[in-house]
Amino acid sequence: MDEHVHTMRVTLDWALLGTISKLDRFDASWSAIERREGQTLKQLKAIATVRSVGASTRIEGSRLSDEEVDVLLRNTDISKLEDRDAQEVVGYFQVLDLISESYPDIDISENSLKGLHNHLLRFSRKDEWHRGNYKQHSNAVEASLPDGTRQVIFQTTAPGFATEDAMRELVAWFHHDEATHPLVKCALFAYDFVSIHPFQDGNGRLSRLLATLLLLRHGYIWIQYVSLEHEIENRKTEYYRVLQQCQSQRPGENVSAWLAFFFDALLNVQQQLLQKLTVQEAATQLSPREKAVLGFIGNHPGCKSGQIAEKLDIPGPSVKRTLAELMAQGRIEKQGQGPATVYYLL
Repeated sequence: MDEHVHTMRVTLDWALLGTISKLDRFDASWSAIERREGQTLKQLKAIATVRSVGASTRIEGSRLSDEEVDVLLRNTDISKLEDRDAQEVVGYFQVLDLISESYPDIDISENSLKGLHNHLLRFSRKDEWHRGNYKQHSNAVEASLPDGTRQVIFQTTAPGFATEDAMRELVAWFHHDEATHPLVKCALFAYDFVSIHPFQDGNGRLSRLLATLLLLRHGYIWIQYVSLEHEIENRKTEYYRVLQQCQSQRPGENVSAWLAFFFDALLNVQQQLLQKLTVQEAATQLSPREKAVLGFIGNHPGCKSGQIAEKLDIPGPSVKRTLAELMAQGRIEKQGQGPATVYYLL
């Protein structure tokens, strides 16, 4: 059965309703988890923040690894942000931090969206002329390819009155629609925002920040302890394919494929959060060395065995044995091969 929501169509079926139900069942038990896991959640939030900042900026073409992002954020001198990647990383971090700390007070209005956009690009000299204002020129959604080139995914709303009208209607719908499930509203707002592409640049990054903001405002507090952006980065090809699939029908498109992607991504990060909490709970059974290595990886995602050995003053062979044991226990994962191997918490 097709339902019209805002300017789009949604096919309501048992699969979609079942996914929403799963997400909400987890949310119902979150308060108890939050009370029990206070200190652990602080650590998870710090890790998730680095992963979110790194992933969302890399989707748009940044080349900084999570480890490089972590180092940058720990040693930031905003007066020396000459590199565009660094400017984007620090801007994204500051907006994500603002959302995390102040989401109940951030109104969903055109003015606040413009303010978030201005903050997102505040360190980028290249974007001084347009930040905080709707676009003046046509733009398109583009994907960064591995060879450094960019591919147009879809065209966007025309600048001027068309963009102004579309944004006014989007915000009005969000405030006046009380019948649509909050998760559907969050997903559709992020989709329509990126489809309109109201700003000259930074729309993809801001759409992902807005998804987090809207989820938090609707009570899905757990989203700040995992990285939705990292999940999207891992499924970047699918992400762009689904956007393109829905966009090809615009206006009046059926966005069920987008909802399926968005909710599946939420389910995956939800399961990752549960797994991390289980790992942390079982950490009391670890040896002191295992705890030290696990803690270092948590605070330095993407680190190498040599770095662990040097910083913790543990012999290299011992570190490698410990890493193998932690992988066998399902606590960490490795990426890459040989000297390029790096480690992350699962």
